[in-house]
Amino acid sequence: MSSPFREEHELFRQQCRRFVEKELAPYAREWEEKKDFPNEVFRRVGEMGYHGILIPEEYGGSGGDYLMASVWCEEMTRIGSGGVSAGLGMHGLIVLPAIAKFGSDDQKKRFLIPGVHGEKIGALGLTEPVAGSDLSSIRSTAGREGDHYVLNGSKTFITNGSRADFVLVLCKSDPGAGYKGFSTLIVEKGMPGFIQGKPLEKLGWQAGDTAELTFENVAVPVANRLGAEGMGFYNAMANLEWERLIMALGTVYAAQLAFDKTKTYILQREAFGRPIGKFQVNRHKMVDMATEIEAARQLNYYALGKLHNGEECAREVSMAKIFSAKMGDYVATTCLQLHGGYGYMREYEIERFFRDVRINSIGGGTSEVLKEIIGRMMGL
Repeated sequence: MSSPFREEHELFRQQCRRFVEKELAPYAREWEEKKDFPNEVFRRVGEMGYHGILIPEEYGGSGGDYLMASVWCEEMTRIGSGGVSAGLGMHGLIVLPAIAKFGSDDQKKRFLIPGVHGEKIGALGLTEPVAGSDLSSIRSTAGREGDHYVLNGSKTFITNGSRADFVLVLCKSDPGAGYKGFSTLIVEKGMPGFIQGKPLEKLGWQAGDTAELTFENVAVPVANRLGAEGMGFYNAMANLEWERLIMALGTVYAAQLAFDKTKTYILQREAFGRPIGKFQVNRHKMVDMATEIEAARQLNYYALGKLHNGEECAREVSMAKIFSAKMGDYVATTCLQLHGGYGYMREYEIERFFRDVRINSIGGGTSEVLKEIIGRMMGL
């Protein structure tokens, strides 16, 4: 297997690439320096139809599949800012598809249609200060009182948290019911008691909006419950394979771009009378990186094929994310070293890749947790 993509996917890839290189990538450095990017970007991406790849046509989407969505995921990497890619991907590839899959017709009309156009921005509220990969330990609660829930608690590290118009919040609606006691509520900006914190300072994803959310007796209508009561945990887990694969795919594509830039650099940069790429030690480093990147790519595409075909793929996706994250760290370190002092400077963008790639072994489930999942599947 070399690639799961067909001709129509590659034609779509060229369209995505032209858009990214013309309208997004030129502003990456500016957005990184400002540590923010304008909401207008969501609207422009919406005009191109990229938020609606996985959304049914009746709600403004194109009704595409995971392969088409993966093309957009990969090409977003060319923006050159992990924070921008994360914000756009969270909204269009994770939040909106969750509503399309589990939402009522009313919710789809209220959130999908404006969401596909980038007029409303979504976020996913899972992680809490005391619970990350262990979602069963979250403490946010929502007690039902008539036609609404009273939500209390907090979330942290939420992508699009400050700018979001609505957030899918996982909470405990029946704390004594175990895994069947979780529900997901769609909390909207402006609801009394809903506090969206300022963007957090972080190592990478500088242009991305990552924030803390607080809920103080927020009255959320029952009509805003996503899916059946008590199914929140299961619905959240059902989407994790795709979220994790998105991170793995982006890591590999970004590593390939860093590799290509490094190859160009070492064939131009001279030391001791010849290009540094002609020294055996450096040539072997490039071969090692190329091997790791290709191995990660094929593992990703194998997992993607299983997901696309509706097959059980938790094991393969977990392996792909673990391997891709480790590979990304290795490639980032090696590429920066090959750039020497220039790799440490922002001018060459390798330092940005070095910072951005580090989150991939943490976000969406740490590598340690994913290894536990795989181990249990192996009967260990």
